[in-house]
Amino acid sequence: MSKDKKSNAGNTLIKDTVIITVITLVAGLVLGFVYELTKEPIRVQKEQKQAAACAEVFKEADENGELKEVLPLTFEKTDVNEAADEAVYESTDIAAAIDEVYLAKKNDGSLYGYVISVVTAEGYGGKIRFYMGVTTDGVLKGISILDISETPGLGMRASEVLVPQFRNVTGSDFVVTKNGKTKENEIDAITSATITSKAVTRGVNFGMKYFEEITKGGQE
Repeated sequence: MSKDKKSNAGNTLIKDTVIITVITLVAGLVLGFVYELTKEPIRVQKEQKQAAACAEVFKEADENGELKEVLPLTFEKTDVNEAADEAVYESTDIAAAIDEVYLAKKNDGSLYGYVISVVTAEGYGGKIRFYMGVTTDGVLKGISILDISETPGLGMRASEVLVPQFRNVTGSDFVVTKNGKTKENEIDAITSATITSKAVTRGVNFGMKYFEEITKGGQE
């Protein structure tokens, strides 16, 4: 290759490198600008969605069966009590864990209850995650399923069949029945989806036991 050709090739390489560098720099600046522009709206939207999910488990059914908010609440995220979580796990055979906890507070700042996020690994199709709303006096106001991958038409009916049965109940010894509910602590199973029914029910028991653990001797 002649000296002139080598020189031209070198100049072209330098030129291309400069162009790519400039494009990369400009793209990075644009992305950074877009991120800063959208960061706050995304944060606000996430907080609103989180608050709505928390509020859902404290709603009550009206005369038409529709869930309504009966008490304005605010939700403050708090640390999971790892010792309590471990104590419940060690004392039961339930394959579950607590991954989030929120303090539910009334307008005057007093504590109304807890939103407890339970993840159970006992589902037929994998992990199931749901929120529980428990008042300070131990009443389970409701649950809301967040993530579930069960069989369509069977286990996926958990929100329809199981969730309504966990409204305004107490205790941590719920059991699944396939023969029709006759006792307060019994939960009617989803037809042909006993595994899913047991997974959610046992997960609720885990969450209630966690609540009992953190409120031993008074509120957390």
